[in-house]
Amino acid sequence: MQQAVREYRTTQAVLAVVVSVLALSLGDAVIKASSLTLPLWQMYILRSALVLPVLWWLARRQGAISYGSVFWVVVRSSLLVAMWLSYYSALPLMPLSLAAAAYYTSPIIITIIAAMVARRWPAPRTLLAIGLGFCGVLLVLRPDSSEFQFAALLPVLAALLYACAMVLTSAKCRNDNPFALALALNVAFIVGGALLGLYSGREDSFIFGPWQPVDPVLIGVVAALAAVILVGSVGAAIAYQNGPPATVAAFDYSYLVFSLIWGSIFFREWPDAASTLGIAIIAAAGFLALSRSA
Repeated sequence: MQQAVREYRTTQAVLAVVVSVLALSLGDAVIKASSLTLPLWQMYILRSALVLPVLWWLARRQGAISYGSVFWVVVRSSLLVAMWLSYYSALPLMPLSLAAAAYYTSPIIITIIAAMVARRWPAPRTLLAIGLGFCGVLLVLRPDSSEFQFAALLPVLAALLYACAMVLTSAKCRNDNPFALALALNVAFIVGGALLGLYSGREDSFIFGPWQPVDPVLIGVVAALAAVILVGSVGAAIAYQNGPPATVAAFDYSYLVFSLIWGSIFFREWPDAASTLGIAIIAAAGFLALSRSA
């Protein structure tokens, strides 16, 4: 008999996404801090190797590990691996808060893609939110200024990839075990890390740097990142399975607040007035996009 489609549980979804972005924002700060010592490909492999046994155990507790569609799970995992590659590549090149603001075009894109999938024109206030969010991003990136860096486009690319992955989660993977989805994602991280490792050995390269000796400090960093990806990947899957994509996307904006906090604590990074205004406008646009029917 065909499995019934679950009703939305919006409160659970919102709580899950806030916890998820809290963990992920902290992990991104740690990755930015370690970008000169730990190459990205090695971090992919070690982090996911640590978390895989835990995810396997959690997934097995829910029953046999299976997927409604292996194809869509592979596509989802590939999109997310590429998304984090784009976003992490930007972190050594720009302040955490500005990278986060550029990346957080993703809820705007999610709203647009969800409307396209549903073949339903967004409500007027949603269109207003999209316009406001775009203006906020322009304030943060300032493409016409001499301070514009093309590295700022990397988080925007990450936003597009993330939006596609989360709408796909809601449309095609909604009834899959979130622990099984996280397990598949971390297998994809190991595969992606191994592929990047084929081109490793380049000094002073964050992505393709040489393998670093595994010492207690490195083990501690990787263990912390493993815990972060466990909470973040499971939380995101639960959120987008149980809540309307546009609603969950609105609360995804709490990442901006957390990135400001971690950026000031770890790196003493403070955005200028224009960037701060842009971040505030982006956050306001996210809450404006919140669906009343959710």
